[in-house]
Amino acid sequence: MAEQFSPEQNDETIFQDAVEALRRGDRARAKELFTLLLKTDQNNSTYWVWMSASVDNTKERIYCLQTALKLDPENGTAKRGLILLGALNPDETIQPFPMNRPRAWEEKLLLANEKPKERGLKVIARSPVARLLGVVLLGAALVAVVIFGFILPRRANVRVVNTNTPGPSPTFSPTPTIFGATAAATSTFIGPTPLWMFLPQTYTPTPLYVNTKRAPESRDQYRAAEQAFAKGDWDAYIQSMELVQQLEPNSADINYYIGEAYRNKGEAANALEAYNDALKLDPDFGAPYLGLARARLMQDPNLNVEYLFDEALARDPNYGEVYIERARYFLYNKDPEAAIVDLNRADELLPGSPQIQLLYAKAYQALDDNTSALKYAEQSYQLDITNLETYQVLGELYIEEGQYQRAVESLEVFVVYEDENAVAFATLGQAYFELKNYEASLANFEKAYALSSPSGLRRFNIYRGLANLELGNVDLAIEYLEDAYDYDEKSFDVNLGLVRAYFLNETFGTAFLKVEALASYAETDEQTAQVLYWRALIQEKREESKDATKTWQELLEMDPSVMSEEMRSEAEQHLRTIITPTNTLKPGTATATPTNGPAGASTQTPKPGSTKTKTPSPTPTK
Repeated sequence: MAEQFSPEQNDETIFQDAVEALRRGDRARAKELFTLLLKTDQNNSTYWVWMSASVDNTKERIYCLQTALKLDPENGTAKRGLILLGALNPDETIQPFPMNRPRAWEEKLLLANEKPKERGLKVIARSPVARLLGVVLLGAALVAVVIFGFILPRRANVRVVNTNTPGPSPTFSPTPTIFGATAAATSTFIGPTPLWMFLPQTYTPTPLYVNTKRAPESRDQYRAAEQAFAKGDWDAYIQSMELVQQLEPNSADINYYIGEAYRNKGEAANALEAYNDALKLDPDFGAPYLGLARARLMQDPNLNVEYLFDEALARDPNYGEVYIERARYFLYNKDPEAAIVDLNRADELLPGSPQIQLLYAKAYQALDDNTSALKYAEQSYQLDITNLETYQVLGELYIEEGQYQRAVESLEVFVVYEDENAVAFATLGQAYFELKNYEASLANFEKAYALSSPSGLRRFNIYRGLANLELGNVDLAIEYLEDAYDYDEKSFDVNLGLVRAYFLNETFGTAFLKVEALASYAETDEQTAQVLYWRALIQEKREESKDATKTWQELLEMDPSVMSEEMRSEAEQHLRTIITPTNTLKPGTATATPTNGPAGASTQTPKPGSTKTKTPSPTPTK
């Protein structure tokens, strides 16, 4: 259990204790203390740099140092560390950690009560204790300089930040505390640190439905059960509650809570039995009806359990949890309007619930009201950073709103903790695609498709295909885009991607057939301009000069605002190339001037967003 510190023991004292723990080589203790410091001051880059010395593997160090660098972009120590760990490109302005001089932190490791009369390294060197420490440090340096010898800087002045200053709620901004979370305070890396460790105060969920006064003879056993519940040790909880049950055989709430433990274990059948036992003792007890609905949905998500919610509310109309659960049920069954009605009632009964705000977000997302959905998702995040589902919803909404960097930040947190969620990796791949980081996009798609059947991720094949197209992997691009076409054959973006891919593959006949079909899917002038541009290029390659000329002229007759200057300039260059001197251009087009050959840009694939009016990004069918 983490050590509790008295209010008198301030951050400076904890900081010194943490540094002393590092001096002793007790990194587990140091990590525990730095975690406490980060709970009180989440934006202190110095804490994050020192935390990187306490964690157990390279991935965690990179997370800590990246967070420190986000908070302090000029932090040379963090930059050096990331360079040495291969997470940052070398920078000549950042001096490497020198091996031929003492490190600044050695002096800082002196105990606070040491008061040497003389100063300087010579005096320290004369001390037998210092010489012994030097031998130990020399051995450690051989490893530390490669891994994290650089990360213990000259300590900055540390301020205690009052995190409870009254004022308006902050504008949502993904905090470094959660992006790149470190491992739990143990000596062996077993996974990322639970998000709750970074909360100044852990969010308290809805209290127990009932808080029955226990019989004197069962109080001690009930307290043991409560401790097991707090730890999530469901087997121990069930065992303790069964002993309480023997002492209170007529208490229906005991059976109900046993059912809740089985449900949390994922044992729906045992949970159902316990809930029914509770109802046998008290048919008017509302909570077991909610438990029955939840457990039956565990067994079959498509089951109709609305009557069980109604039974629970008939016995307790003010039971807020029922409204929340029924709203979730309505959302699953694609009835967001009914969900919002229940959420309005739940918000009256349980104000300030982050779960309610998240469900509001999902309801408005289902109604395509992304602005409202994002507002509620951000409110849910502000209320509780520990709910991972919030990060996934935020990532999806940020993509819809074109905030792709924020989408990446939210989804990167989600996949750290939910590393088997194929849809999340695929959505992250989509976000990286929109940022034009095609390598990262494909890397995440590979993870997604390794976790799930391709049929379940077909809506993402368009991004997978276009990312390969941008990287020159034409054969793979065609494979994925053709599958995307089978999924949504009327998508303008899919068909345009295939036109580009067939063109680069030099199958110009197939490309022509596809661009002819593409014209029927164009709904905007910008899309029409894309059709004309590619049709003209293809016809040139097919040696259909007359039709190519006509198509280029049609493109140039369009309003210049529907295309980029580069597209228009290229059209003029192609006309000058393919039109003979005796041809007469239509008014408003460039004068025909023969050149030695087609412009070099004519065979290049325009990059997404190259038009002045950006071509809409591919949007998967919902």
